[in-house]
Amino acid sequence: MMPVEMGFLFVLLILGCLCSFVFPDTQGDALYALKTSLNASAHQLTDWNQNQVNPCTWSRVYCDSNNNVIQVSLAYMGFTGYLTPRIGVLKYATALSLQGNGITGSIPKEIGNMTSLCRLDLENNKLTGEIPSSLGNLKKLQFLTLSQNNLSGTIPESLATLPILINVMLDSNNLNGKIPERLFEVSKYNFTGNNLDCGHRLCESDNADQGSSHKSKTGLVVGIVIALVVVLFLGGLLFFWCRGRDKGYRREVFVDVPGEVDRRIAFGQLKRFAWRELQIATDNFSEKNVLGQGGFGKVYKGVLADNTKVAVKRLTDYESPGGDAAFQREVEMISVAVHRNLLRLIGFCTTPTERLLVYPFMQNLSVAYRLRELKPGEPVLDWPTRKRVALGTARGLEYLHEHCNPKIIHRDVKAANVLLDEDFEAVVGDFGLAKLVDVRKTNVTTEIRGTMGHIAPEYLSTGKSSGRTDVFGYGIMLLELVTGQRAIDFSRLEEEDDVLLLDHVKKLEREKRLDAIVDRNLNKNYNLLEVEMMIQVALLCTQATPEDRPPMSEVVRMLEGEGLAERWEEWQHVEVNRRQEYERLQRRFDWGEDSFYNQDAIELSGGR
Repeated sequence: MMPVEMGFLFVLLILGCLCSFVFPDTQGDALYALKTSLNASAHQLTDWNQNQVNPCTWSRVYCDSNNNVIQVSLAYMGFTGYLTPRIGVLKYATALSLQGNGITGSIPKEIGNMTSLCRLDLENNKLTGEIPSSLGNLKKLQFLTLSQNNLSGTIPESLATLPILINVMLDSNNLNGKIPERLFEVSKYNFTGNNLDCGHRLCESDNADQGSSHKSKTGLVVGIVIALVVVLFLGGLLFFWCRGRDKGYRREVFVDVPGEVDRRIAFGQLKRFAWRELQIATDNFSEKNVLGQGGFGKVYKGVLADNTKVAVKRLTDYESPGGDAAFQREVEMISVAVHRNLLRLIGFCTTPTERLLVYPFMQNLSVAYRLRELKPGEPVLDWPTRKRVALGTARGLEYLHEHCNPKIIHRDVKAANVLLDEDFEAVVGDFGLAKLVDVRKTNVTTEIRGTMGHIAPEYLSTGKSSGRTDVFGYGIMLLELVTGQRAIDFSRLEEEDDVLLLDHVKKLEREKRLDAIVDRNLNKNYNLLEVEMMIQVALLCTQATPEDRPPMSEVVRMLEGEGLAERWEEWQHVEVNRRQEYERLQRRFDWGEDSFYNQDAIELSGGR
């Protein structure tokens, strides 16, 4: 058994790494925008990943116990870009340190939105323009350092209204005009090296130079103190938790279902819900709250006690000996898959007869709904939104396949499982569910999970799935986006057309009838070249042989315009050879057009 100290440090590291899976997207977006605007090189801030929702694990970023960014320290890194206005989103940040770089441009007025700032240090850069009056909104600001820049104009009167300002360094700029009287009352100030009117006052306090020369050390000390406080706080919580656990302490939870347990997953930020909570939230799983139903069970809209809207998935087909423990392990695996294009798992509930998963409610529902189930008056998805959905879905699947350990295979990729958030950004849902309901099986899944028309041929024939199985389903989803039609539609038989959407599109593509492929609801408001590109990607993804399909990382690149032309030309060459071989065989055996074997041959050579 490992020593207590090592166990403490290990658990603390785990908590630190996983403390931020529910972090708001906007803070990560703002920090990544800052990295871009500062012209960070390929070797700087390499762990600042724009697709990682939570920036609390990024270097030089510090968060509090609630996963709010409280400090950003990017001093002396040689940046030459500008300050993005989006940094104003960091309203919980108490310290922003960017001194000692070559940052140009003006100080964005949006910094005035960072109302928790105690320290703002932009010393020794190449900033120009005026000091924004919005800095007067920073009522908690104590240290303001703008020395050694090229700032001009007057010192805004709003700075004099800051109630607890104790240190203001504005020396070595091009400022002019009169200095607000209140600024002479702070403990340390330095206005030298400007064209300012200091009146009968000294332009520098007696200890200003000392403060200026030790600002970086002070910032370091403050950062260390904050870090120690956070570590001690987490350590204290962990200590009491461990003691309670050793004494057999168990938190009381209201349980009204026999056999329901209160084992809690100390991993990520998952919540274990009581059955009663979800029963009340969904109005006893009322049919009027059903959002959808699929192979894994029904999904209900629910409202928790704090008025949070959620989607509750009630899983079916899961019974297995010892299944509860296996189920929890798989839930843990799903919970650590965090990406802006993946649906975040909030929590779960298990009883001897039930398994439920709780997700955020997506107010714009699914892509399938927006394509085919709209109520009168609701707008259809426009073409730019469909393009964003295609790329976002591809990025989410790429993350599951190539950045999760172990990797996660979705096994039911379709428009109905791609949800839309309030900004109509794609959010892939239901990933990992096939594994959850198959915990009693071996690693080789023998039961087919998925939706007909979306299932890859090798999965149907062998029952074995892989990442390329998802690629096939993704290709069909692209065709749904372009056409607005279902993967299987028997109404097409009335027009003597193909039942399968893939065969229908391939036929029209060979005939160069792209306009006949596109969803009529778009009313010709689309870019035909972009339609052609998306169809090409879809057909490459739906090739018959799994090895011929591109991995999702390559799909992302092709959708971004890289490498598609070469891959498509290669595929066309193969298809021509296949078609010629089929025609040769047809002439050789002289099969009738309506022959069963002829139909089967077409199916096998169809690249599905």
